[in-house]
Amino acid sequence: MDEREFMLAADAELARIEAALEVASESGVADFDVETKPGGVIEIEFENASKIIVNRHGAAREIWVAAKSGGYHFRPEGGRWLGTRDGEELLAALARTVSEQAGVTVKL
Repeated sequence: MDEREFMLAADAELARIEAALEVASESGVADFDVETKPGGVIEIEFENASKIIVNRHGAAREIWVAAKSGGYHFRPEGGRWLGTRDGEELLAALARTVSEQAGVTVKL
């Protein structure tokens, strides 16, 4: 996958993540705000002032998630974004980390 293909795929996945987070936030189950920043960055801020940062990393051709529980890297494989350590899908990992930081179960 060249850089252009990566950027298109990453931007599509980030848009999907942003939409899922907005739906979850508006559901009222958990209290968090979602802000999209330039350069492929999504910032999720919780009521307790903690944050999760989701961003594309062009040099590594990965999407990275930084949460209280750690840092996670995801690569595109067969149309899915999978964790480089354990193969966990990006959206599942994000739902898990958002749930941990929100203190309630959040489905994405």
